[in-house]
Amino acid sequence: MILKNLIQTTAVFFPVLSGFSSCMSQTEKHPNIVVILSDDQGWGDLSTSGNTNLSTPNIDRLANTGVKLDRFYVCPVSSPTRAEFLTGRYHSRLGVYSTSEGGERMNLDETTIADVFKKAGYATAAFGKWHNGMQYPYHPNARGFDEFYGFCSGHWGDYFNTHFIEHNGEIVQGNGFITDDLTEKAMAFIDNHKDKPFFLYVPYNTPHSPMQVPDRWWNKFNDKKLEMVADERVKEDIPFTRAALAMCENIDWNVGRIMDKLKELNLEENTIVLYFSDNGPNGWRWNGGMKGKKGSTDEGGVRSPLIIRWSGTIASGSQISEITGAIDLLPTLADMAGIKYQTQKPLDGLSLKPLLLKDKKGWDERLIISDWSRQVSIRSQEYRLDNQGKLFNMITDPGQLTDISASEPIITEKLKKEAEKWKTDVLAKISPDDRRFPVGHPDFKYTQLPARDGKAHGNIVRSGKAPNSSFFTNWTNLSDRITWDVEVLSEGDFEAEIYYTCPSRDVGAMVQLSFNSNMITAKVTEANDPPLRGMENDRVERSESYVKDFKPLKAGIIHLEKGTGELTLKALDIPGSMVMDFRLLMLTRIN
Repeated sequence: MILKNLIQTTAVFFPVLSGFSSCMSQTEKHPNIVVILSDDQGWGDLSTSGNTNLSTPNIDRLANTGVKLDRFYVCPVSSPTRAEFLTGRYHSRLGVYSTSEGGERMNLDETTIADVFKKAGYATAAFGKWHNGMQYPYHPNARGFDEFYGFCSGHWGDYFNTHFIEHNGEIVQGNGFITDDLTEKAMAFIDNHKDKPFFLYVPYNTPHSPMQVPDRWWNKFNDKKLEMVADERVKEDIPFTRAALAMCENIDWNVGRIMDKLKELNLEENTIVLYFSDNGPNGWRWNGGMKGKKGSTDEGGVRSPLIIRWSGTIASGSQISEITGAIDLLPTLADMAGIKYQTQKPLDGLSLKPLLLKDKKGWDERLIISDWSRQVSIRSQEYRLDNQGKLFNMITDPGQLTDISASEPIITEKLKKEAEKWKTDVLAKISPDDRRFPVGHPDFKYTQLPARDGKAHGNIVRSGKAPNSSFFTNWTNLSDRITWDVEVLSEGDFEAEIYYTCPSRDVGAMVQLSFNSNMITAKVTEANDPPLRGMENDRVERSESYVKDFKPLKAGIIHLEKGTGELTLKALDIPGSMVMDFRLLMLTRIN
């Protein structure tokens, strides 16, 4: 199906309270927003949660001077949580069903939190891992963010002086360790917008694997004896845990740098700061005795720390025990900032302002739904119905050890009905994904088509099982090809660059890039044979692909007509044993 209305402005009306305009200043006291999101960090990976294996003093300080939401729920994996935070709606309504190859994309008729704040006059930026679509208009620059620096993929292959990181669509070179680099960009944004309200989203990509962290953080954990470990039901990988905790301490240091910048600029009392994680821990380790980790709809897979601080407005050192979720953050932050808004779709989330300001009058008990891979779990204030229909009292049994469904038949039946209703009303209506990858949006200069989103034919294989940050290799025959199912949104001429590696013995291959009746050819005339790398910085052996330093081959100018089709890269001549290893096709509009 052709993507509809991709080049039209989303028809959402945002009436705002008096005093809001595009020229708001800090003196008008509309609060800045800073949202910090970690990647694969469990609830237990903080010293404020009681973990004595590590020290996270800056995040602890946030909690001590703000509020901890003790029962806050996200999704089992990354892209769904990010989509729920961005929209205030459950991910299964949003077109998000996977973490790669297009399944991570958020439907284009969704209103984002950045749309809301941008319409209200805020400067908006995101620095880090996006993971909700790469090609414009799925790109963050099309979803309300004025500035984006980071990567749109689900994970990255190297965390030091990162290659293929982007700034507003253009490929640039990273600087230093990635979490430190993202923080530098965030602090620069704060500096540049200190006189105007800003919405800053900092989605870090650690402690997601590969497990890389600078020596400064690793040296403490290299041989550290862990006092708190996973329970006896599971087998913990201690070296992996050590690396994860070292990465968490690095995150904490960077959170401290952001907070110091706000203090330096006298913005602390006029800035709402949030900190949370996108799913449960990415390995078995201490997590408060909860069942499950990343990928699970059990408590340990979906419970995240959430800390909110607004000095002078939210009571210091308080705790909220009511169940809440990522779906609540859009309505909450808009409400706290005084923004009235409308979205095209009804929200699933609620404003938590009454809880944050200790006005719980009229706050009703609710249910929060967790689903992934068709597995549905329902959380009430006291109970969890797991994906097998077992019931657990989460107050007395956080490890989900004792099924009480037989002794609590009324509660069990009620929650089972909710789970079946979700399967019938939402999951059963999800249709096969026929969205093509968009190319050539008239409002954006760049279109990246990575190996991640391509299909390999013939002998070509991926460099790793996980498509994110992978490349194609073993391209040896004329019948081999790489294709992308695309929709060209606006006709034009595009400079095509192929990011490749090729040893000197195989230089000379002729390749053809074609779309419908238009095509160009290019010859590999220069060797580029860097070694695989990444292992030199890994603290434990990775499961993802290693990386290479790919370089661009300027393939020429291709004319693309508006419409759908298969974009194909194939070889016309292979004088050596292979064509190339392929990482990325970049199309840059030139007219």
